[in-house]
Amino acid sequence: MIEDRDSMLRRLHEMRSEHRDLDTVIARMEMQPVDQIQLQRLKKRKLKLKDDITRLESGLLPDIIA
Repeated sequence: MIEDRDSMLRRLHEMRSEHRDLDTVIARMEMQPVDQIQLQRLKKRKLKLKDDITRLESGLLPDIIA
């Protein structure tokens, strides 16, 4: 279980890093004329990463009964 948690934390770190990288790339692309389809694909990838990050974070948190 510890190995699973460690691999989940590593994956979470990788996804956060990719999300930040996409944010930078998108910001640069928006400052100049670019292929709008490519820009939309990058934005969709960023949104999917955000959803995946949220899902993984919730899997790492222990269930708390209110």
